[in-house]
Amino acid sequence: MNIVQSLPTPKTEKKPTSSIRLGVCPAHFKFADVLAPDENGHLPRHPYGPLKIVTELKQFLADSPVRVSVIPIFTFSGTREKDLRETLVGIESLGVTPEAILMINGADPMNPRDEDKFVALALDILKVAKSVGIETVCSTTFEQWMAPAPPKTGINYEAAVIQLIKGHQRIYEEGDLANSTIKSWHMEFLRPVEFSTFTNIRSAWEVVKRLNKTIGTNFFRVLVDASHCGDSGLSIEENQTVIRDIAKADALGAFHASSKTTRGCLTTDEGWIDALLTTCLETGKLESVIIEAFDHTDEGLQPLREAVPGHGVDTTKGRSYHQLIFDGLVHINKRIKELARAHQV
Repeated sequence: MNIVQSLPTPKTEKKPTSSIRLGVCPAHFKFADVLAPDENGHLPRHPYGPLKIVTELKQFLADSPVRVSVIPIFTFSGTREKDLRETLVGIESLGVTPEAILMINGADPMNPRDEDKFVALALDILKVAKSVGIETVCSTTFEQWMAPAPPKTGINYEAAVIQLIKGHQRIYEEGDLANSTIKSWHMEFLRPVEFSTFTNIRSAWEVVKRLNKTIGTNFFRVLVDASHCGDSGLSIEENQTVIRDIAKADALGAFHASSKTTRGCLTTDEGWIDALLTTCLETGKLESVIIEAFDHTDEGLQPLREAVPGHGVDTTKGRSYHQLIFDGLVHINKRIKELARAHQV
């Protein structure tokens, strides 16, 4: 019997209480130790063979006090196809729905000179995702991560929007995504420092709205991450206004319950999670809520800790990160039930 077979079986007996799917993005497993491939494209494994991400997820799901139904997982360009396929199939074998978060390395989606490389890297991941039946993909493919540059304005901003539309349209068409298992692509903006230009929900929505108009369908969505909204410089009310506009256009993606700045315990976010979750659910268009936190010791996030004051602090109060996420799941699950009853969702 291998290590995956010998681990406890994830909970399956609890039925959902609303139409909202509850999930976890396991960023707290650490990029450096579990999530990211090495320089040869190999994902971390135990000495006896199994991928660490699959074994850790099985234990996590078995211990969770709340039924988890969806796991968005990071899929890095350059990862060996065997490892990528094994990850997605392995997660599905645990009784949850895997989603692919496209992590495109080494190509700037705003730069026309990088267009061919950007498209090719995305198509490599999507080929595997389609072959194993993935229905939802996500990405931060507005910009390259942590590539400092002055914010684009005026004609440079317009050129960046046009290039983003062109690159993603090519991926959609060349990957034949309209005739694939993939039903939607959720695009996530990031905070200033991580990105330079597409750092708030308004700019993200402008790209997605124009992209969907170009391809003639609402395939692309705006992923609403409470932490990035909170760090974007826009107020809660300004974010709520745009969320309602996005939902009216049937382009609302997943909601990430994640704490502004710290990316730690959900109680450190100063009310952003509850306010924006409520707005998303009130629209009647929200399909999934994802809990997410980062391990403050993750070596893979050292550049972010150095760049953002208040990021990467210890908010565990002696808990393991699994327990921190479990506490978040219990709280958010309860809140979804309350909101679902109030709004008959």
